[in-house]
Amino acid sequence: MTLAGHVRAFAKLVVIEHSVFALPFAYLATLTAMWTVDGGPGTSLSDWLDWWVLALVTIAMVAGRTFAMAVNRIIDRRIDALNPRTANRELVTGAVSLRTAYVGSGVALVLFVGSAALLNPLCLVLSPLAVIPLIVYPYGKRFTDFPHAILALAQLVAPVGAWLAVTGTFDGFGPSVVLGAAVGLWIGGFDLIYACQDVAADRGQGVRSFPARFGIAASLHTSTVAHVVTMGLFVWFGLLTGYGVLYWIGLVATAAVFAYEHAIVKPTDLSKLNRAFFTANGVIGIVLFCFACADLLLR
Repeated sequence: MTLAGHVRAFAKLVVIEHSVFALPFAYLATLTAMWTVDGGPGTSLSDWLDWWVLALVTIAMVAGRTFAMAVNRIIDRRIDALNPRTANRELVTGAVSLRTAYVGSGVALVLFVGSAALLNPLCLVLSPLAVIPLIVYPYGKRFTDFPHAILALAQLVAPVGAWLAVTGTFDGFGPSVVLGAAVGLWIGGFDLIYACQDVAADRGQGVRSFPARFGIAASLHTSTVAHVVTMGLFVWFGLLTGYGVLYWIGLVATAAVFAYEHAIVKPTDLSKLNRAFFTANGVIGIVLFCFACADLLLR
């Protein structure tokens, strides 16, 4: 296989297109921090938007997520082989070699740490703390019924890191923690939904998860609670950062998508689960970011 072929296979392994889930919220934190630091009434876009920082945040986010997915696939390859839903994954079928997965994850990690170093010293020092939950998460299903909470913690890091990428200091970073908690609960909540389809396989293998322990109905109800809290945190973030009417319109649209997501997945019918997971959650991040971005640009 050519180098390009290895790269394409690795990109498929880590489902690179799913970066759309968390990237908009990293951008939201980045742009809000830039406006907070250098923006204000009468300032032009060039006064407060730093394209270099935005590019480095993009590299860090995509590289960090790529590393996380590659590590997940490597660690879980034997579990994946025993689950009919995941038995066709690239490391199981041999479409991607274990060596390619290791090399790809190593390159992604170098890019992540390198971009953190180029941003500022604080991001570089904190980069190992961002990596740890990414490695722990796939092991979580071996020792806890709550691996989704570890995933939520891993996702919380992104908005906080994006804010620190702009400021280089912990001063005034409170809004990013609120946004990070919202993103963590959002992704942890829909991971609960996604895990419902593996209940039978997980119980058969002894793989631990919230749905495997407490059942599908309890998992869907818990996901609903998590997403209600998520909406409350999005409201809090908007109030803390002074967002205007466009942000709130976007938040109403986000709430509608959440309602749709939970309406189409039922304990007795998981047939629309992928629509809820991939389509609805992809829309949530993009919609809220676009409205928030428009709010910033039109201030």
